[in-house]
Amino acid sequence: MTAQSIRARGTHHLGGGDGVGDGTGRNRRRAAPSMAAAEKLLKRVFGLDAFRPGQASIIASILEGRDTLGIMPTGAGKSLCYQIPALLLHGTTLIVSPLISLMKDQTDKLVEMGLAASPINSTLTTREESEHLERISDERAEFVLTTPERLGTPEFREMLAALTIDLVVVDEAHCVSQWGHDFRPAYLEIKEAIQSVRRRGVPTPILALTATAPEQTLSAIVDELGMRAPVIVNTGIYRPNLAFEVLRTVNDLQKREQLERLLREIDGTGLVYASTVRQVDLLADVLGGLGFRVGKYHGRMAAKQRREIQDAFMRGEVQALIATNAFGMGIDKPDIRFVIHYNMPGSLESYYQEAGRAGRDGAAARCLLFYQLEDRRTQLFFLGGRYPTVDDARAVYAALHRLGAATAPVSIDAVKAAAERVAATKVRVVLSLFRELKVTRTRRGGGVQLAQAELSGGRLEALTAAYLTRQASDREKLDAMMRYGQSAACRWSQLLDYFGETSDAGPCGTCDNCCHPLEQELRSLSAPGRSL
Repeated sequence: MTAQSIRARGTHHLGGGDGVGDGTGRNRRRAAPSMAAAEKLLKRVFGLDAFRPGQASIIASILEGRDTLGIMPTGAGKSLCYQIPALLLHGTTLIVSPLISLMKDQTDKLVEMGLAASPINSTLTTREESEHLERISDERAEFVLTTPERLGTPEFREMLAALTIDLVVVDEAHCVSQWGHDFRPAYLEIKEAIQSVRRRGVPTPILALTATAPEQTLSAIVDELGMRAPVIVNTGIYRPNLAFEVLRTVNDLQKREQLERLLREIDGTGLVYASTVRQVDLLADVLGGLGFRVGKYHGRMAAKQRREIQDAFMRGEVQALIATNAFGMGIDKPDIRFVIHYNMPGSLESYYQEAGRAGRDGAAARCLLFYQLEDRRTQLFFLGGRYPTVDDARAVYAALHRLGAATAPVSIDAVKAAAERVAATKVRVVLSLFRELKVTRTRRGGGVQLAQAELSGGRLEALTAAYLTRQASDREKLDAMMRYGQSAACRWSQLLDYFGETSDAGPCGTCDNCCHPLEQELRSLSAPGRSL
């Protein structure tokens, strides 16, 4: 198989000197950055002889000041694509990361290289946050790493707007379309936040990075980040060292038996993904009781616990980390030898993103999916509550009227309290939709005010109609995930086809269906619940 070629390139070289900063954001040489300067930095600072596929094209595009979307598999060196331009450009680089575990890993790597990086997130103590905010305000931070939620606060935006932001990076950009309308509504506000910090006259370029982006997701990223005619660099998803397998199971007891067998059979460290916090806790207790060196990670654990288990995992002190999808994005642990999905994810995008965390060092690694028909019900349950309904929109609109938002701005917290039958995350999603469609406007300080004092029921239904389309799309993605689990075809061929890529080398020869074609075909034909 061959990786898909780069779709678009920013390849012509810029003139100028090396423009290297001193790690403080000050005392820079103001010459225009060039690719020759980037190559010098690659060797002198990072100790590398050559760029990996796609890196040079992305860096050149950024140095030209163009919005850029980089689609590169896990382990392909996405971080370098913003680290080098950040050191060549004249200002602060803002990095928006979806997970605190990812932000911690990125910050640790930058600090190890002697670069000034300031994370801003909920795990900091009051003193730590104050120190980092002071460094940022004084322009002594070369890199500022934050979450979408913090980026959305008016105070933080105002501070950033006073700085020279030379590059905005949205890491794991697929989350913009996957999470924004679900449990992370702050993603819907990233576009507005970016516009508030972009330089006037010479717009600050946006770099969006992800490991996967089918056409529909790609379009959503471009639209929801407000990217302007972006250069798209796609190096393809194929990684020959990953062996994909599917294990059919009929109940949780069989799953646990298979998991125990695999942990005894596979050498090295790995990840086991489960779909719920309850499942993670249960598996960690059961496997720990059997003598396995396991840890657990999910969003309901205390921040200190999460940091400690992440550090232990990175040091190789646990054989398997049992986790929800709150762990793993961008974690730079190259020697993960296996990724096991105890529960089936809701889409092939999610599955490939998570499975692709194995084998970043290029050595052989296994990606195993436990396929159980009942997992579909769990995913359908998640899908059922993902998007706001017309009743939710009506309740939020009524709450705005009761609070007097037609005449004066009101706080988002007040709207959440007034729309008491609507989940807080849904209130934020509805308010983002209202703002985008100019039903409301945001006032200074973050207050919300109605721009349309009257809105008919039919208009509310029209506003939320887009969510019906999203629900149908999500069902189609789940059905594609189900077909993958049931199919006897080459696993890599299925993935490449789903992501719109082609292979000229035929079957991979490493997945379960390629290695045992007759066995897999018989299992497929005899599997219960074969039809969707």
